[in-house]
Amino acid sequence: MSHRAIVGAILSLPLSLCVALPASADEFATKPEAEAMVRKTIAYMKANGKEKTYSEINRKDGPFTDRDLYMVAYGFDGVVRAHGANPKMLNKNLMELKDIDGKAFVKERVEMAKKNPSFWQEYKFTNPVSGKIEPKAMYCQPSEDVIVCGGVYLR
Repeated sequence: MSHRAIVGAILSLPLSLCVALPASADEFATKPEAEAMVRKTIAYMKANGKEKTYSEINRKDGPFTDRDLYMVAYGFDGVVRAHGANPKMLNKNLMELKDIDGKAFVKERVEMAKKNPSFWQEYKFTNPVSGKIEPKAMYCQPSEDVIVCGGVYLR
């Protein structure tokens, strides 16, 4: 087939076939997947103990990381016990940490955990996949003296 024939064939295609398609939804975690992962993490913690669970959460290739979804565990004191995306956060008190809009989201999360058996919280945070600050919704569930959370980036 000649170059001219190929160009002609492409130009005759319907426009809908020539437009770039959006990224596949399968690339990103969903809210139901985040809720399921938090429940899975808490069940694992009850069966295997906190320290083993924290170790597994901290592994980027572990069972508690899936695409842009990762688990985080906080104490009610705001100290990070485990973080699936950023090991530099471990053992740090993030109670006063604020997002780009000035929202003290960890403090808010701890307060919400004191009053709710589970909840969703929105704020802005750096997406470890894109490297950009994006709106995020975090699903959290307290379990004993720990708050286990996993979130999705909103699109």
